[in-house]
Amino acid sequence: MPIQKKHVLIQMNDLRVGNGIAACMMNYYEYTVRHGYQIDFLLNRNIESKYTDTVRKYGSNIFVLPHDTGKPNAENYAYIKKILMGKYDIFHVNITGLNALMGLQAARKANIPVRIYHAHNPRETSSKKAYIRSLVYETPCVALANRYIACSHHAGDSLFRAKNYHILTNAMDTSQFTYDPNAREQLRREWNMPDAFVVGVVGRFAEQKNPYMIIDIFAELVKLLPEAVLIWAGDGDLRNHVEQYAMRKGVLDRVKLLGPRTDVNKLYSAMDVFLLPSKFEGLGLVFIEAQIAGLHCFGSDCVPGDVEISDRMHRVDLHIPPKKWAEEISKYKGRERTDGRNDAIKAGFEIRNAEDSLIKLYEQDIYGME
Repeated sequence: MPIQKKHVLIQMNDLRVGNGIAACMMNYYEYTVRHGYQIDFLLNRNIESKYTDTVRKYGSNIFVLPHDTGKPNAENYAYIKKILMGKYDIFHVNITGLNALMGLQAARKANIPVRIYHAHNPRETSSKKAYIRSLVYETPCVALANRYIACSHHAGDSLFRAKNYHILTNAMDTSQFTYDPNAREQLRREWNMPDAFVVGVVGRFAEQKNPYMIIDIFAELVKLLPEAVLIWAGDGDLRNHVEQYAMRKGVLDRVKLLGPRTDVNKLYSAMDVFLLPSKFEGLGLVFIEAQIAGLHCFGSDCVPGDVEISDRMHRVDLHIPPKKWAEEISKYKGRERTDGRNDAIKAGFEIRNAEDSLIKLYEQDIYGME
């Protein structure tokens, strides 16, 4: 237990439902504030959601940067510095890029004793642009922080290298993701596809998620299973481009782009397999969620092995042609569904067994507890 109330400022993009980082932090939030911590949020943008309702209920402050931009902005820096000055014991950064760098610069200037940099993804080196961005922003962020947290050893080793860091498991309420036959029937009836072989995607339309390869794999799968349908929950800058690509591949009429959803837990029940051939992931929590729902999951070999909580997780070489991916996926048509909740609990992803983890990390940082 904290000796006295401690004040924490958590920096994130937003408190949107569907934001995996927000979900991770909010799963620990209520326990932490009920046990003596004042937690406030510094956001790039404000998006009203059930999360914003929750933090207001507990008296947390929500601060939103004047400008949601990736370009140098003196007003943003002044705003962060003013918020931090003399008010917080811990500054906990959960983003990357310029705003993270300005936040950590301001935190050191304000003499915040504990400055945490939290790795939710590995260092991105998939392109020259990504590598330069990492050097410009992530390297100084690591230098400015003095405590380090990662969602997996893969992410921590990649970003922090020889520095000591702690793992904070992306734990959740596993019961929310168990298979629901009623939700399956309702959604498939709503989409007018009761007998379709449904391939599901949950992820942003971003290069990281390899969206064009998803379409390539699905186009090959339709040749094998004409009744196949692709449902995709998420949004992002590449959405229109991906939609046009699906049109060129001749499968747009078999693709349902659902946009941002707050019922992803139910969507898993409507799927028959889960697909996400990411170019990189810090963990890939959606694979855990999908396995809880009993789905066979197909991800790339760039996804950390931490997601292999059952034999339903298939990590496939990213360089294997889409046709081979499709052939493997087609083998799972009609497979019996099994409950994967116990697998997730055994692997440490049940929040009820881990809800004090964030407090332990904060107290270790403040009081030197080991």
